[in-house]
Amino acid sequence: MNHHIRSLLLALVLATSAGSIAANTAIEPVPRNGTPARQHTEFVEIARKGGVDLLFLGDSITDFWRTRGKAVWDREYAPLHAANFGINADRTQHVLWRMQNGELDGLAPKAVVLMIGTNNCGLENDGKTPRNTTPEVIEGVTAIVQGLRAKLPAAKILLLGIFPRARKGDPADIRDQIATVNAAIAKLDDGKFVKYLDIGPKFLKADGTLDPEDFVADLLHPSEKGYEVWAAAIRQPLADLMR
Repeated sequence: MNHHIRSLLLALVLATSAGSIAANTAIEPVPRNGTPARQHTEFVEIARKGGVDLLFLGDSITDFWRTRGKAVWDREYAPLHAANFGINADRTQHVLWRMQNGELDGLAPKAVVLMIGTNNCGLENDGKTPRNTTPEVIEGVTAIVQGLRAKLPAAKILLLGIFPRARKGDPADIRDQIATVNAAIAKLDDGKFVKYLDIGPKFLKADGTLDPEDFVADLLHPSEKGYEVWAAAIRQPLADLMR
């Protein structure tokens, strides 16, 4: 092998490696196993049956409308023919996979409430490895909004800013990362089909810290009171979108 060919091959290997390193996992759809897989199957069946006018889509914060938020859900959203497609620990890449694999097929909701991205922020459970960079998270959320617009063109999207958090082990700048992501995805508001709403300030005390009454002990997931705050904050904007 001459020197020129060897150099070209080396350059190709380096370029491929660099591309792999630079790949944004937040936009690469991937499935999950276990309970999330079973929930996905249930959601596909719900979608096939239709009759859903309001869809909530997201991670555990949405998922837990079934538990801590159940009383509020039954009062506020069950009468609106709502479905909850939230899955604990989901990241943007998981929601993208679910959207591409049957969860939106057969649905024609008037509105979708979307909040996703907190599990792409911060650090992995080892407390050292970053999950996604801020631009990657923004790209992941944007991909979901674009996918919803393509799959459900008649639906209005209430895009919620990622809620503030103070979970043990979070990096000191986690609130800054979330704020930057929110500022960027706010620009997805097109004044017609996508409405952005940041209700994070509703969960904060006057000094800017999280109100512990609105969260459970992990300072990440809302308490029953937190779900009350959430419902009150989106009641009118959601009603406007569902007209």
